[in-house]
Parts: sequence; structure tokens; C-alpha cells
Amino acid sequence: MSGNDLVINAAGRAVPIHVNGKDQVPYQGVAAYEPAGTKRAPPIRSCKDYPESGDKRVPDLETALEKCGLSDGMVISSHHHLRNGDQVGLAALQAAATMGAKDLMWFPSASFPCHSPVIDLMDRGVVHHIEGSMNGPLGAYCSAGKMRGLGVLRSHGGRWQAIQDGEVKVDIAVIAAPTADPFGNSDGSHGPSACGSLGFALADSLYADHVIVVTDNLVEFPCIPWQIQGNNVDYVVEVESIGDPSKIVSGTTQITRSPDRLLIAEYVARFIRDAGIMRDGFSFQAGAGGIALAFVQFLKQMMHQAGVKARFVRGGSTQYLVDLLQEGLTDYILDGQTFDLAGVASIASDPRHVATSPFTSYNYHGKGNFASMVDASVLGATEVDLEFNANVNTHSDGILLHGIGGWQNCLFAGCSILAIPSFRDRIPVIVDEVTTMTGPGELIDVVVTERGIAINPKRQDLLDRVSDSDLPIRPIAEIKDEVEKIMGGKPEPARLTDNPVAVIKWVDGTVLDTVWQVED
Repeated sequence: MSGNDLVINAAGRAVPIHVNGKDQVPYQGVAAYEPAGTKRAPPIRSCKDYPESGDKRVPDLETALEKCGLSDGMVISSHHHLRNGDQVGLAALQAAATMGAKDLMWFPSASFPCHSPVIDLMDRGVVHHIEGSMNGPLGAYCSAGKMRGLGVLRSHGGRWQAIQDGEVKVDIAVIAAPTADPFGNSDGSHGPSACGSLGFALADSLYADHVIVVTDNLVEFPCIPWQIQGNNVDYVVEVESIGDPSKIVSGTTQITRSPDRLLIAEYVARFIRDAGIMRDGFSFQAGAGGIALAFVQFLKQMMHQAGVKARFVRGGSTQYLVDLLQEGLTDYILDGQTFDLAGVASIASDPRHVATSPFTSYNYHGKGNFASMVDASVLGATEVDLEFNANVNTHSDGILLHGIGGWQNCLFAGCSILAIPSFRDRIPVIVDEVTTMTGPGELIDVVVTERGIAINPKRQDLLDRVSDSDLPIRPIAEIKDEVEKIMGGKPEPARLTDNPVAVIKWVDGTVLDTVWQVED
């Protein structure tokens, strides 16, 4: 890519103005870009083209793809609610390969190591590029510059925005459904492969040209409850298994045992209490990392002690949020994805545990969303710099680690908190400038480490609220300097080329940053 194809955006980052043949809008600021036009709509269909019996079953994925008109260059989407246990996204692409399709764009809501065989499909020319999270082997493949197109990483809300705005036209959506009826009504909370919510597949079902439901638990009409409406589904495929729900749980959904990380979790809970955020009717969202899970446990103890009850908590749900619900410490869980089997069981049986979608929770091009109504969000990061800019996509070596998820969207909470260790593998986490910018510092309010708590100077209100607290409030530069002395200096900068391999989209569809190829 020539230098003429790059511009400097409002965050001071060099970004391409053309990505995979499409013109791009560079990032203009947190609330500066104004969308225009109307939402995309799928083609009008007629009931005469579907069985009057309502039975849309076909024998296999190949038949369904053929009936959907599979051809070279199409966009095929899938969802990730089964996480590392998903067997449908890869199966759809392999079926397309068997049919001879080439140059497909895969558009997953997220990918996991179980999807690493997609590398072979890219090497064979079946898949041209991925617009979705890339981690593990897929991240390394992209970072090495081996993918023919640029990767595009979006938040969960940004993915919905891209679909509804027509930035991405999904030709064929393939939805793994733990329970479905022959008409296509589908539910994620019941069946042998139950995964909880199907919210990440909802946009695909509404806007895609063609929709295929794949299930291993076919029930008679009607499938109740339904999270995906059969009126939006073209074909239903019954298979032996759509995935392994035990692999919904991963290493990132285990509570930490590290003393330093437990201290960070305790600091976060104490900060929320001492800053006056923890009060009757408050709300919070915590991720599924080890520190965030431990934070929920500390906060639960403080809520019990203070006699405080939350109105709602936002998930990704886990056993720890379910415990809050069952112990009467929150009225509702508003759940975007389910991170463990306790969450799956809860969403299936408790009407107070509500399945949501990125439209309700995160979509920035809507008439409001839930994210900005949350009082505090507790998140992680791989790097944060002196301007409070943060990175969740790459590490100091520049290699893609994972996607964005709902991280960007959660920055709009009343108080956004990054709970991070001050170093990982002897590499400082607080740096002069982040390798990749995933979120602008003006939206990041607090950085909590085991060596102290840094509050963004823009949040004088928070500084005032904890002025009498015994928490270790320190300038971020002071924490950074201390860690660098312990580690013996600054880490070597990432060895990157000037060849872009992926872009980071902001929640409004503009290009926030570029991921660069890593040197051999």
C-alpha cells in the first residue's frame, strides 16, 4: 500500500482510506462523525417460495448453500456463542470449499482457536480474508501478512452498525442453533448444546440476503422461546452436533488466584464503593477475565455489608453474576453472551436473566443503547499509555491477540475502569504510546494496578470523590516510572513493517488505527 493511501486521523494514527476495495472514513473523534442515509434492508421475499407446511429442512449444509446461490466472493457470516466449542462456522466454510467456492469473506462475530483450520482454506483460496476477531493461529497468520485482504476488527456494537448501515452486506448467514423447529424459529438456551443467548446472530438473521439455521435439537413447531424468528430463515439443517458447550468456558473465564491480581480486583471494588458508585439501584458490567471475576466477588461482599442492591448487571454472564441474582443483590442480568454453563442454566430458567443483543446493548447508530446507562464497567487491556489510550488487540510485539468484543462499547459507561497488572512476563503494561489504539483515552476514566490507581485528570469529579479514601491514588506516569525501574527499563518497541494487515474500527464505523505486519 502506498503512502498516498494513508491519512492521519483525529487520534494521530496513520490509517488507510481504502480497505478491501471500499472507501473508508478516518476516525474523527469520539462523537464527531454524523451518519447519514437509511438502514440496509434484505431483499423482499414471498411466501410462495417457501413450503406452506412451514418445513424448511434440507438434507445438509451443501444443499442449503446451493439453494442460497453460493458463488465466489460472497460474504458468509457465523456467530460465536459456542466460543471454542463451535463446529458450525468452520463446517459452513468447508462445505463451501467442497462446492468449489473461492475468495469468500468470512464475517464471524468472533473466532477462536477451534477455527484455526480456516488458515488452510485461506491458503487454498477458498477464504480471501476475515472481518472479525483473529487470535492465536489466525492472529499470527494475519500479523505475518499472509492474508490476501486486510482484516477488519470491530466491536460487537460496531459489527451490528456495519451490518445495519450496509457497510457489510451478508450474503449468507449460517446460525448455529441449540434448539430450532422446522420453520427456523431458534433458541440458544435449551438443548444438549445450549449456549444461552443468540444475540450476536440476530443482526445476521434480520439483514442477510439468505439465512441458514443449523441445529442438533430439532423440535416440533413452535420452538418456544425463540430468539431467532423463523420468518427470517430460508433453510434449516439438522446435524448430529453443532458444538461442545463445555468449551464455552475458557482460560479467560477462570477467577484469578494471583495475589497481585486479587489485590487489583479488591482495589476496583473499593474504588467503586468509595467513589459513591455503589449505591441502591446502581449498575455495572464486568468482563470474564480472572481479575473481573474476582472483582465481582469483592463487590458482592461490600454490597452485602452495605445493604445495597443493583437494579441490573450487564453480562457476559457467569456463575458470579448468577449468584448476585439468586442472592437478591440485583433485579436483573441483561446478558449479551453467556460465558459458562451456570449462566446457560440461569438464562434458560429465570425470567430475570434476559437475553439481549448488540442492538439493544451497544449499537452506536441507534436511538441510544444500554452501554451508556451502566454506572461502571470493569475491563482489561494489554497496554495503556500516558494519555490513557488503551490497546486490547495486540501486545508489545504487535501480534494480533484477539478481537475487540464489547470492550469499546463499554467505555461509554459512567465510569470506565481498566483493571490491569502493571507488567506481564516482565513487560510493563503502561507505556509511552500504545502499539495499537483500540480506545481513546478521553473515554477511559480509571486505571487500576497492584501498584496504585491512576484517575484520568479529565475526571476531576472522581478525584474529588476519593480524596479522603485510603486507596493508593497515584499519577499514571509515576506508576509507569516505578515499574520501568523494577523491570530495568522500557521494553523494546514492536518490530513492525510499513505494510498494514488489519484495521481497528471505532464504534461509528470510522477507522481508528492500523495493525501493521510484524517483521520476520
